[in-house]
Amino acid sequence: MEVIRMKKTRTQRTAGKVISISVLAALLLLSGCGGGGKAESESPDGKVTLNFLTQSSPLAPADPNDKLINKRLEEKTGIHINWKNYTSDVFAEKRNLAVASGDLPDAIFDAGYGDYDLLKLAKDGVIIPVEDLIDQHMPNFKKVLEQAPEYRSLITAPDGHIYSFPWIEELGSGKERIQSVDNFPWINVEWLNKLGLEMPTTTEELKEVLIAFKTQDPNGNGQADEIPLSFINKPGGEDLTFLFASFGLGENWDHTVVTDDGKVVFTAAEEGYKDAVKFVNELYEEGLIDIEAFQQDWNTYLAKGKDHRYGLYFTWDKANITGMNDAYDLMPPLAGPSGEINVTRTNGIGLDRGRMVITSSNKHLEETAKWVDQLYEPLQSVQNNWGTYGDDTQQNIFELDEEKGMLKHLPLEGTAPVELRQKTSIAGPLAILDEYYGKYTTMPDDAAWRLKLMKDVMVPHMKAENTYPKVFFSIEELDRLSTIETDLFPYLERMRTEWYQNGKIDQEWDAYLKELDRLGLQEWLSIKQAGYDRSTK
Repeated sequence: MEVIRMKKTRTQRTAGKVISISVLAALLLLSGCGGGGKAESESPDGKVTLNFLTQSSPLAPADPNDKLINKRLEEKTGIHINWKNYTSDVFAEKRNLAVASGDLPDAIFDAGYGDYDLLKLAKDGVIIPVEDLIDQHMPNFKKVLEQAPEYRSLITAPDGHIYSFPWIEELGSGKERIQSVDNFPWINVEWLNKLGLEMPTTTEELKEVLIAFKTQDPNGNGQADEIPLSFINKPGGEDLTFLFASFGLGENWDHTVVTDDGKVVFTAAEEGYKDAVKFVNELYEEGLIDIEAFQQDWNTYLAKGKDHRYGLYFTWDKANITGMNDAYDLMPPLAGPSGEINVTRTNGIGLDRGRMVITSSNKHLEETAKWVDQLYEPLQSVQNNWGTYGDDTQQNIFELDEEKGMLKHLPLEGTAPVELRQKTSIAGPLAILDEYYGKYTTMPDDAAWRLKLMKDVMVPHMKAENTYPKVFFSIEELDRLSTIETDLFPYLERMRTEWYQNGKIDQEWDAYLKELDRLGLQEWLSIKQAGYDRSTK
């Protein structure tokens, strides 16, 4: 599943993109938008060769053609892909430089583009509309859009064009959708048992448990080296903001929730948010928070987690941090001071609009479209997303039941699911609909397990009936949103971190609210509300 925590940065902010794309546009004009139409070639064996730019994990082969999935695709399509592949940490920079120079590939695969990027690149003539290619040459993808017609509207820009090929993954629906909660809280039950403590049910009980973790040597080594509470202090799956729901509406990575009467709310201006921040400060004052939590990266977080040093931590799936064992269990949502229990629903769905684009340099549009269409064939999509079968050189995630035409997940045998996927999947455009499970593939054990946890532990306490939809804003709206967010989001996150540590939120709250307005909060809310109203008509 794409949504397994793959160190994903859920904050796909457009802020930096506004600047970078504008600069790129200027450079394009200077360079004449030139464009290396480098796909004129056929290989010696008569295959059409296309030039693609892409990204992958350092765990994956440097040449994507060494992946079995891509070898089979070349056999099936008769098209050879000449990949220029960068590791994910430098990909965005290399991608932007390629576009700025005008030295365009035929397509950008696993492109990582947000909506602003798509619209700006289309406006500048860097990428092309693909709706005609879909209708004329892509029967697999057309079938997906017929089976789930909502996706056609979701990928269609406000000007009526489709500029990219999406990644679609369905796992559950409504409140039971697997993305409904991102940052699950995992508590060390071995420590609870060692100290004779019950699972906490309120925020105050949690504080007492964390104090016991700090002071009573639950790991039994005679040293005060336990870390009662750890997290990564930025929006995403490792943040501690799951706890905020105990104090009101809660918090999301995009700072947006929707009330039951359809009002868009900025979470970080709510009274409940203030109470939650004060609670975190109480934990900080007690010395219960990891001193590295405010600046640590994924690798640091992971290393301490593997050593089981945490009393409580947050992530998508414990298998990726502390392992799929009985040492840690999911902590249920906690009642706050009012006695209310709430779980904030995220606004995430299994859709990435900008997963692949075709550039204006491409001279083989029909062949490219037919190659991409193979990615939407159900069995192929399943492999793109998770990995493949029958690879003699490494662990497989599937076995193929040829009689049923079905890919069955194999036991992971202790392997972290994220690592196996990074080595073997290709993560490009794909579609996995809910109806595929039991027909084309089994549901992965980790996904089925997480969905059950969601249903049993989280869903009963999800109060909100609405989430914020994946609105495709106009370029003008995105320009304003991203300009405002460039200052607004870092300001609120900086103030929150300061308040966690200095406890001055009461004294500074009124001035903070005024500064939010000065930075454009009311205009931001107005645009977000208009987008919500349009998309829910």
